[in-house]
Amino acid sequence: MASRGVWFTVGAAAALCLTGSFLGAEEKKQPPHLVLFLADDHGVEDAGCYGNPDVRTPHIDQLAREGLRFERAYCASPSCTPSRSALYTGLMPARNGAHPNHTPVHEGTQSLAHYLAPLGYRVVLFGKNHVSPRSAFPFEHVEGRIPPAGPDQGSALDTPRLEQFLAAHDSKQPLCLIVSSWSPHIPWPKNDGYNPAELELPPGSVDTPESRKARARYYSDVTQLDARLGSCLASLERHGYGKNLLFIYSSDHGAQWPFAKWNLYEAGTRVPLIVRWPEHVQAGQTTPAMVSLVDLLPTFIEMAGGKPPGELDGRSLAPVLAGKTDRHREAIFTTHTGDSRINRSPMRAVRTVRYKYILNLHPEVKYETHISRGVARDGRDYWDSWLAAAKYDRSAKRIVAAYGNRPREEFYDLTRDPHEQRNLSESLSASIKNGLRGKLIAWREDQGEQP
Repeated sequence: MASRGVWFTVGAAAALCLTGSFLGAEEKKQPPHLVLFLADDHGVEDAGCYGNPDVRTPHIDQLAREGLRFERAYCASPSCTPSRSALYTGLMPARNGAHPNHTPVHEGTQSLAHYLAPLGYRVVLFGKNHVSPRSAFPFEHVEGRIPPAGPDQGSALDTPRLEQFLAAHDSKQPLCLIVSSWSPHIPWPKNDGYNPAELELPPGSVDTPESRKARARYYSDVTQLDARLGSCLASLERHGYGKNLLFIYSSDHGAQWPFAKWNLYEAGTRVPLIVRWPEHVQAGQTTPAMVSLVDLLPTFIEMAGGKPPGELDGRSLAPVLAGKTDRHREAIFTTHTGDSRINRSPMRAVRTVRYKYILNLHPEVKYETHISRGVARDGRDYWDSWLAAAKYDRSAKRIVAAYGNRPREEFYDLTRDPHEQRNLSESLSASIKNGLRGKLIAWREDQGEQP
């Protein structure tokens, strides 16, 4: 069995030793309010503060100026239920049981509410749920949903209701609040002020008018998400939570776009992560520390004054938040098992500081998702234009073929090829490939998987 200490540069003991110096005497008496604003399907490169000049995200960008922005944060799995279940439990999908999408965790699994309620916190999930069973996730759930206005409109976060909730809560009681948005999950709203012709499409996209129109709608939803984030931050400030508030912005995984969601490429698993905590986390900084969203649960437990259980896969980010280190993990592991009847192509991956290795467990199965087999709002409205272009355009043909046909092994040099456009399985040295294979085998055994 591989030791988890192999893939953590900072262990639980070191993180716990920092607690005394991280929190002053007053904060020990009154632990901070903890708020996580979680987007749905927001790609890491689709925000201004992450280098995208096209999309309008003023509130996310302002949050980055006021907090610590993580450059290498990763979800556990690039689909909704596995990612959220891992985040809330601090356990990777194979260990908590929610491996395919829309599946429950094992009975008896503990999550955020189990750990924080005994520490005096009111633990509330406002908005999208998408985890089960309730016994494993005993949040106080506030619906917080504005129903779709039409068949091609997504649900919206009810920020006026959030305002009412914050006004009614006694701010003397520590609050752990997850604000879980539906945006920018499909269906995307109508284009709101973006010029499709001026947008830069992600690498690996087929440039068609339909692609550009879809991208404009996605960006419109990101901007709508950003506005609701701004409303949330304003409400917290209005009702006196800003003075002792650890606020985190992140997303469950990447955007519903080819080679992103449902994939272990960077566009699917790398997520935005910004932490703001005035007088505790230095503002306007970035960190290259490699972290996973499973690290948020033990971080919350520690900030609440508790001791994170040693059996968690996550480890507290306290040393990184305190500016004591810019390293956290030596390797990031991600998994994808499937999404109902359409997506039947399981895969596992490990990334180090420089390299990525993806193991496709069933390369003989054609890779298909809701984008290539679903309805128009899932992506077929532009995917069909890719298929049409592939009939006469060599580049489009190559992209479409790469999407549907995955080799058993993929190796990428992320320093030279950050968007994973060139598989180095034939040219990378045997020692590097064997090292990556070995890491993934050991980790899967540690997780209880059969390699």
